[in-house]
Amino acid sequence: MAKGKFQKWLEPDGLLLLEGWARDGLTDEQIASNCGISTAALYNWKNDHVEILEALKRGKEVIDIQVENALLKRALGYHYDEVTREKVKDPVTGISCLSITKKITKEVQPDTTAQIFWLKNRKPDKWRDKPADTALSDTGVQIIDDL
Repeated sequence: MAKGKFQKWLEPDGLLLLEGWARDGLTDEQIASNCGISTAALYNWKNDHVEILEALKRGKEVIDIQVENALLKRALGYHYDEVTREKVKDPVTGISCLSITKKITKEVQPDTTAQIFWLKNRKPDKWRDKPADTALSDTGVQIIDDL
């Protein structure tokens, strides 16, 4: 009986490669293409082989955390050093080298769009566009049953 294509992906090297692709931010479609299979086949593999599913989860957790950290950093603002280097000639030896001529600390202001995105996703009950309790009262219609 012939082995399925999934067999080589269940070996340690195959699982490591799958995890690495997920960590690099590849989508399931791109990972399936790299494996030489359809996306539907990859979904079947994930359902049938817990090792493949776990390898992809491990890889995606890393990149998700990196993106969360980048979003938070952008939402809060941050400082960074900008270094300018220029080619200068040593007067004694006559050899040219790069020398730091300027070092400036710059500030990136907090990004309100990133803040809104963060809050809407982290605290949706408090930060959604239309709070649930006011959604029904926005109609302005009052029914009076006086008959």
